[in-house]
Amino acid sequence: MPLTTAAATTTVNAATTTAGGVLAARRTAELGDRVRVCGLYDALGAPLYHDLATYDDPETRALLTAVRTTPGPLLDLAAGSGRFTLPLLATGREVTALDLSTDMLALLRTQLDRAPASMRARCTVVQGDMSRFDLGRSFPHILLGTTSLSLLDEDGRAALYRSVLAHLAEGGRFLLTVLERGDADGPDETVVRATGAGGTVYELYEHWPAGADSRTVTLFPADPPQDDSPVTVCTDRVAVLDLPRLEEELAASGLTVTSRRLLSPPDERHRVTLLTTEASR
Repeated sequence: MPLTTAAATTTVNAATTTAGGVLAARRTAELGDRVRVCGLYDALGAPLYHDLATYDDPETRALLTAVRTTPGPLLDLAAGSGRFTLPLLATGREVTALDLSTDMLALLRTQLDRAPASMRARCTVVQGDMSRFDLGRSFPHILLGTTSLSLLDEDGRAALYRSVLAHLAEGGRFLLTVLERGDADGPDETVVRATGAGGTVYELYEHWPAGADSRTVTLFPADPPQDDSPVTVCTDRVAVLDLPRLEEELAASGLTVTSRRLLSPPDERHRVTLLTTEASR
């Protein structure tokens, strides 16, 4: 899932001194030795990432709509803490949620424990690599959310496509989203204040020069304690895939794009496109 928001931003275009950008480096320096750096998906970062997850956004709504007309079980790849899994379960569907991160799946299981028994009964949680999985069954829909594909290198993506094809039911569809920059003339860096589900306010720093092959996201608490207690700062550098290259890879793997749906304004910084694909005939 992408950490994006339409909130107002602070921006800079100056030359950067670190992969994370000038603003993130400056904020880190201000916090000094208090900083505990972690990834967005590990034991420290997963709860913060989950707190910022949204279950009512254009991407989630588009996927719910796309799968509504075809019955049957769903496979949610890189499911994380359940951003798509939980809304899908709420519609009455059977969902297999696969993710590699123990910490993210622990958050999903905690939410399932709080859910009605009927929802829990329809969810199968699998810890596994989205690029190499063997579940022994097929699905009419397989889903993969924004940015998840960018976590894989070229070989990993090719392996993912093979695994998807091996698990698609006849006439099944693989739905995936791609994140691109929509503001070619926009700033290299942005800072967004966002409030998590638990009420915590965060500052989300993004360093994404136009045309770059990766983007760096760094997450700080907006109002850290005034004492000397540690401050958790989450950061990750994620590869960027453009739509033409992705479509070429899909075609080469045996997946045909049957529709493209833009889920955000075309000139918005985070341009998200939903692709619907089927096995090539």
